[in-house]
Amino acid sequence: MARMEIQLGVVGEPSDRLDAPTWSMRWAECPDADSGVGRHVAIIQGHVRSTLPPTVRSVLRPPLHRTATTSSHCGGACAPAASRAPPRSPEVRSVDDPPLDLPLRRWPMESHDGEWSLKELQKLEGHADRVWSVAWNPATGAAGVPAMLASCSGDKTVRVWEQNPSSSSWSCKAVLDETHTRTVRSCAWSPSGKLLATGSFDATTAIWENVGGDFECVSTLEGHENEVKSVSWNASGSLLATCGRDRSVWIWEVLPGNEFECASVLQGHTQDVKMVQWHPTMDILFSCSYDNTIKIWAEDGDDDWHCVQTISEANGGHTSTVWALSFNTAGDKMVTCSDDLTIKIWETDSRKIMSGDGYAPWSHLCTLSGYHDRTIFSVHWSSEGIIATGAADDAIRFFVESKDGSVDGPSYKMILRNEKAHDMDVNSVRWSPV
Repeated sequence: MARMEIQLGVVGEPSDRLDAPTWSMRWAECPDADSGVGRHVAIIQGHVRSTLPPTVRSVLRPPLHRTATTSSHCGGACAPAASRAPPRSPEVRSVDDPPLDLPLRRWPMESHDGEWSLKELQKLEGHADRVWSVAWNPATGAAGVPAMLASCSGDKTVRVWEQNPSSSSWSCKAVLDETHTRTVRSCAWSPSGKLLATGSFDATTAIWENVGGDFECVSTLEGHENEVKSVSWNASGSLLATCGRDRSVWIWEVLPGNEFECASVLQGHTQDVKMVQWHPTMDILFSCSYDNTIKIWAEDGDDDWHCVQTISEANGGHTSTVWALSFNTAGDKMVTCSDDLTIKIWETDSRKIMSGDGYAPWSHLCTLSGYHDRTIFSVHWSSEGIIATGAADDAIRFFVESKDGSVDGPSYKMILRNEKAHDMDVNSVRWSPV
């Protein structure tokens, strides 16, 4: 039986439950009834007896809104969404509502192939307000380079955390402040790990450079009319995408000397854009929105960017806000999650695109429903083929492709679950790169 280590980073988010008496970590009580703010990033490790590959590492980060935990789940790989609690749109909350402290604890899990368990490794404290997002530095955690991650928060700061190779414990190495004037909503490292982009509700994106262990803000990108919701680098680090509440997507070209030039402003969404994500191998950009759609953007021969496909309810898409998306390693499959309580798998013929034969549209492959009973805020696909989801029902789920050989095509099954992963919503899940 294989032994798999899963490393996860979790952050706290706000709750819509007005009667919550205290905010606490289940494993390490940390009440803060006065502020009601989630201020933690936690690292957990899992031990697995299964047929899955032996060295999988990941990072998980919590959600945004609260919902009741359900003990029921879908038994089939792609069961229909029958009777369930109606989806609750998180848009009813103010972006500055106080967040909740989301806990990590030891989890006995179920698995189709073996016994699974997760335990907390460490809780990282320091933020004075909600933690919105975390990002692993892709150039760390291997070849003797200590693992590093960044977290961003409603306290207007970004914290950089580093693991001690000898003790495996984590500590805060830097606090990036006095740049953003409002909540920092998103952070992302460049592929080289040298630059960190942070998007804020102050309508700016800051670029930080690691200079001898010290982080300096080397550029501030302005252009969005209001809140920046997400930032994403392309595979080569030559382009940066940002999106915001102003319904636009901006593409920035990285120039020498830490200069950035706006290459294009993409208009097409009719509501605020929740996330932007580049394809893992090609310069094709994906954006998902409160307008229930996913738009795919590509550059034509004249250096102009345009929408080459819109995925909506009409072609198998979601029926409510699309919160996040992720790709498998090969880039020929995509997973999306939504306020409609479903997880959808999509596929394309990436070989056609790579060969220069033109754009290959994405088509719906499978829908997973019945696993979460509140908004699914985050989804991420690991390099080992495991899909992790986090939702407003306080739960996390793990899925893999089923090898049952269904005549209806590929299907996916849940291999691990925790009904009460946190006291409140799980906002974000993220696998570490190594």
